[in-house]
Amino acid sequence: MSDSEFRHLVRISGRDLEGGKTLIVALADLKGVGYNFANVITTKLDLDPRVRLGTLTDEQVEKVEAAIRDTSKSTLPKWYYNRRNDPETGEARQLLGADLDFAQKNDIEDEKNIRSWKGVRHSLGLKVRGQRTRTTGRGGRTVGVRKAVLVAAAKEAAKKEEK
Repeated sequence: MSDSEFRHLVRISGRDLEGGKTLIVALADLKGVGYNFANVITTKLDLDPRVRLGTLTDEQVEKVEAAIRDTSKSTLPKWYYNRRNDPETGEARQLLGADLDFAQKNDIEDEKNIRSWKGVRHSLGLKVRGQRTRTTGRGGRTVGVRKAVLVAAAKEAAKKEEK
């Protein structure tokens, strides 16, 4: 592909990204890649973060995909990754897409199995992180009093009795 061609869709890490978006914003559309992580990746690869994704060459796209996929080669600090201190391996990794969803579901199941406080809250479908539950988190049930409806029904009943 020549440098002058513009691609409207660019496939990175198994997902089609819009070519009209800037590089950082387009990479942040990937599940597991945030704006800051995308910014660090682009600066490590010496790419302009303001360039449109569709203007990148195939080689540049491959470099970006390799940098996102295999973060073990990079020298980023541990706190940049979305999976720090993985319970199975103990290393810091960057998970993407379905792998991230799978890891989160496994973590929640582990919490439930060991019957920790968070696991119990998850299993009961309640708030987990210390939020208040007095008025919020009712799961779609009606909140408040339906006084106006009851008053109207009582008035109609009174009119029917008068007749």
